Amino acid sequence: MKKIALACLMLSLTPLFHQAQMTKPSTEELLIPGSSLRIKMVALKGGSFTMGNNASAKPNEKPARIIHVSDFSMGAYEITHDQFDLFFKDEGTSQGSKEDAVTRPTPQYIDLSWNMGKEGGFPVNSMSVDGAMMFCRWLYSKTGIFFRLPTEAEWEYAARAGTKTNYFFGNDPALLPQYAWFKNNSKNKYQKVGTKKPNAWGIYDMLGNVAEWTMDQYDPEYYKKLPDNATDPTNPPVSRYPRSIRGGSYLDDAANLKVSTRLFSEPSWNKRDPQIPKSRWWLTDGMFAGFRIVKPAKQPTKEEAENFYKLYLGN
Repeated sequence: MKKIALACLMLSLTPLFHQAQMTKPSTEELLIPGSSLRIKMVALKGGSFTMGNNASAKPNEKPARIIHVSDFSMGAYEITHDQFDLFFKDEGTSQGSKEDAVTRPTPQYIDLSWNMGKEGGFPVNSMSVDGAMMFCRWLYSKTGIFFRLPTEAEWEYAARAGTKTNYFFGNDPALLPQYAWFKNNSKNKYQKVGTKKPNAWGIYDMLGNVAEWTMDQYDPEYYKKLPDNATDPTNPPVSRYPRSIRGGSYLDDAANLKVSTRLFSEPSWNKRDPQIPKSRWWLTDGMFAGFRIVKPAKQPTKEEAENFYKLYLGN
């Protein structure tokens, strides 16, 4: 119960909710200190939406629930290799270097981009959920702005962009090549971010390219346990597997790119890692896994932020 209470505390609350906004939201660009790289954030007004899909053949998407989410900003693009490498190469983040030190990523024992591309805007991949959250913590230490991964509810709210269809552009999968890199057009490689059309809120690659981590533990019964009209729901982690990952990837077919599709991590995603213990940063067989970040409108105190990171990095 303490974990649930803490997680709920960290999600921003607003007293009034609106229907999902239909106009394109405003944006801001965050300059990563010590670099020329920026992260574009899309400011999303909180609202109500239907999470899940009662018409789906997949039981983990049912029953659909009316959910309320608070104001938050989401990355317009998936985090790229260029951006993550600033963290990877930051010597100021080695363990014990300062009071609020963030552990630096361990080197990859082989090139886990698998020659699909790095510099110039390719999404970071082979990424564990811990690595993704540690990047958020590093960014907080650099900027003083609290970032994290989205909840499943936030992810689906942002992906739908005010729509109720299987995809944010409608129900016809024949239109997917305009918006997503997936099995039919990717040639088994991820592609540079932002090269397909965005959704109505100006967010790119929500479907396909690399699958995107959420901060929630995956539970196939999650929606059954959620009450209707839940506010900022989240399912805090209690173990490393399984965790929820959304959006499908360049390896998935159209069915796994629906906005309601719920995917989850498995230990087999790191089965070829020869290290003992296996890396908590990289996934040798999860080459399709990446992430994007969110910034809640209501920022936590320093103590609350550190407690949050300890909770989500403690499993």
